[in-house]
Amino acid sequence: MVRIIIFLSVLEPLSLKIMPATKLNINLNNILNSLLNLLVSQSKKTKAQVYDYTQFTSGEDYVFEVKEDGIKGYMTAQRSGVKSGDYIILSHGSHTRCYQVEEIDYYSEPADMWMALLRLVEDNGI
Repeated sequence: MVRIIIFLSVLEPLSLKIMPATKLNINLNNILNSLLNLLVSQSKKTKAQVYDYTQFTSGEDYVFEVKEDGIKGYMTAQRSGVKSGDYIILSHGSHTRCYQVEEIDYYSEPADMWMALLRLVEDNGI
C-alpha cells in the first residue's frame, strides 16, 4: 500500500501537466484497478497455513473464549506467522474443531503474541 501512495504521488503531478482532468481520472482508475488486481492475485497465491493446537493445553498455552453460540471465539496465543485466513485446530473435550482466523492483532511485546477473532469452519474441510 505504501508503494501505491508513493507511486501516485510521483505520477499525479506529472499527469496533471500532460493530460486533461478527465484523462487523468481514467488513467488513475486504470492504474488503481491494475494494482488492486495484482494485490488480489498475489494474496491468492499465499496458501493459508494450518496450526494444530490440539497438543497444547487450554488456559496454559493459549486462551480461547467462545462467542456467538460457538460459531466465533477469541483466541490469545504466542506464535509468530499466524495471519488472517489461516486455520487453527483446537480440542474441545474429545472433539476437535477447526477455526479460521478472521482478524488478528499482534502485541508489541512480546512480538509473537497475538489475539485473534476465529470463525468455526463447519465442514472442517481445509
